[in-house]
Amino acid sequence: MKNIKILSVLFLSSMIFTSCEEEIMEWEERPEDERVTTAELPLELEEKISRYEPLNNYSDYVLGAGIVLDLYMNNETYRSIVDENFDEVTVGYAMKHGAMVNSEGEINFEPIDDFIAQTNQAEVDVYGHTLVWHANQNASYLNSLIAPTVIPGSSGASALDISGLEDGSFNGWAKNNPGDGITVVEGEGLTEDSQAIELIAGSGSAQPYDLQLATPQIPVIEGHEYEVSFYIRSDQPGQGRISFGGLENNYPYQDWYGTGGDFTEAFETTSQWQQVKFTVSDFTGTSFNLSFDLGYVPGVTYYIDVSNMSVVDLNAESEMVNFIANGDFEGGNLDGWDGNGNGNESTRAVTAEGEGYGDTGYAMVLTNPTEAQSYEAQQVYAFDEPLVQGTEYTMSFFIKADVPSALEVELQSPDYSADYSGAIEVGTTWAKVERTIEVTADDRGKFIFDFGASAATFYIDNVVFTDGEVATGTGPVIIEMSDEEKAEVIGDAMEDWIVGMVTHYTSEVTAWDVVNEPMREGGTLRDGNVTDLASDDFYWQKYLGKDYAVTAFNLAREYAEPSDVLFINDYNLEASMAKLDGLIDYVEYIENEGATVDGIGTQMHVSLTTSRENIVEMFQKMAATGKLIKISELDVRLGTAAPTSEQLADQADMYQFIFDAYSEHVPAAQRYGVTLWNISDNENEHEFWLPEESPNVWDANYERKHAYKGVADGLAGRDVSEDFTGELE
Repeated sequence: MKNIKILSVLFLSSMIFTSCEEEIMEWEERPEDERVTTAELPLELEEKISRYEPLNNYSDYVLGAGIVLDLYMNNETYRSIVDENFDEVTVGYAMKHGAMVNSEGEINFEPIDDFIAQTNQAEVDVYGHTLVWHANQNASYLNSLIAPTVIPGSSGASALDISGLEDGSFNGWAKNNPGDGITVVEGEGLTEDSQAIELIAGSGSAQPYDLQLATPQIPVIEGHEYEVSFYIRSDQPGQGRISFGGLENNYPYQDWYGTGGDFTEAFETTSQWQQVKFTVSDFTGTSFNLSFDLGYVPGVTYYIDVSNMSVVDLNAESEMVNFIANGDFEGGNLDGWDGNGNGNESTRAVTAEGEGYGDTGYAMVLTNPTEAQSYEAQQVYAFDEPLVQGTEYTMSFFIKADVPSALEVELQSPDYSADYSGAIEVGTTWAKVERTIEVTADDRGKFIFDFGASAATFYIDNVVFTDGEVATGTGPVIIEMSDEEKAEVIGDAMEDWIVGMVTHYTSEVTAWDVVNEPMREGGTLRDGNVTDLASDDFYWQKYLGKDYAVTAFNLAREYAEPSDVLFINDYNLEASMAKLDGLIDYVEYIENEGATVDGIGTQMHVSLTTSRENIVEMFQKMAATGKLIKISELDVRLGTAAPTSEQLADQADMYQFIFDAYSEHVPAAQRYGVTLWNISDNENEHEFWLPEESPNVWDANYERKHAYKGVADGLAGRDVSEDFTGELE
């Protein structure tokens, strides 16, 4: 038989006019004297209610119950009430995405299969609740599908010269066999604005060397191990290898992915970026080069990211990160440095080669012709980013002067405030200066030599400014998916979920909540742009847009039986006509876009003070749509765990009013049915959902409340107790 669904676990939401979100319950037994009881009924009324038949005997439409799966499976009293009184059951959590989908996206059907086997024995149907909702999702799995790809950086400074690729000149690189073209292209690398080498294999390509690009010579140190790393993809499946010049074995088999896996001749390429990473150490000289051999498969276009190609000496000594890029002046220039205070006719230059510290390389030369204020002759280096306030930095440099003299260093802000090193005495022979300076403001952005106090010529070399961090190579590359890519991935995940559920239960479930709670309170569509998400919230519509429900209904219709009934469902429709109107408009939109919505569900979590006029108006508006109308989660809260007899009577009256209004204002052909949300006021059903509110038809001890009469009379359309009048004494 086909079953409907039980609501297995009750909502965590403690707010009355919020959705039935967070439906997970945890059970615990309380001492007998702490359990909730309800006011006793007058004996005559209690006797009448005891003589009522099971509730579904009075109904000519589907009467359902939202239930707790664990209680149904393990509590005989609970299960017997459900089986005796209801036609269908709804599982509130156990059939949700969060309960059934694991971290790999696989659906675990076993708990619900066992449950349906039990309901089949009782000839109770199961309602499908729910396929697409924003709450109770395996959000961690869904978010993992669209998480950025993090590409690790290199393990250290690269010895590979890629400047000929960055400027497109291929200077130092050799196109030994260009195939149908080897070029550098913009925007085809790992990120949207990065470069890639594009290598196209010709139609006759068959051997690896039929498409070959060779690197410049790479200097190496004997006995050191070097890590080669690059990222590659192709427009269709391809193959490649790296061959070498300068190794004892220039055509080695490699574990190309550095996983400790198989050593093979070639690596495989696909449309997805992958890292090729391996080590070499069998050098025959002081340098080597490598060749990208990509000619195995004809007609394939390969892309190799430029900026993330590296050859790293894994045995190199660690170096401190120097915030001054041109501190050794080995380019023979003062790039990055700028002079201030030229009014004192000070000058700045670079020595001849061989005049730097240790009589090698270059040094910076600063000349101040006459004594003045120290700041009247300055040499400035501007950092890329301001320094970190509160951090202690270390500066060091080698210095000498033509006469004994003094200068100082400052770290300056745009408003000229600064942290100072204090006077530094300078002699006429090379000496190393090392000082620490703590940064006291968050906008210190300049390193300055103040050399105006002495009439002297200063020679400065090997300037280092560091916070002590060790250089570790390039940082990671983070690749975000485009909106289009996210939509495709999330669309596939939604399809897998809907198709998997509907096809697995095609012979068991005849009605589904396809889309649950799509509307905001004001009647606009939720868009998923929520900042404070619960851990299991995931808004499909954020990535799929307004048509997410169109897709959901089309998928459900395609894979369900033609006779299956597909609902859209929301809450507070009796409290907000704007929300109801918005939902009706959205149903119209869904159908205008080519899908079919069979029915509309209204949850109806109400209280004694809920407007009866609004309830009538809601049913009238819903009936006017021509759709099947379902009351999907009905309960009437009292606001107390110990209601009075008067409150119990008022609750029964509200229940009966709702059933009467449903029958009066919704034509019989449009009445799908009513589902009562939970069975009893027992604490096991109400740890999180309406605790201490006494909202249900059975009390905490599973005895019929006055509300039982209200429901039965509403279903029957009359006062059933009149049937028993003559039998009572």
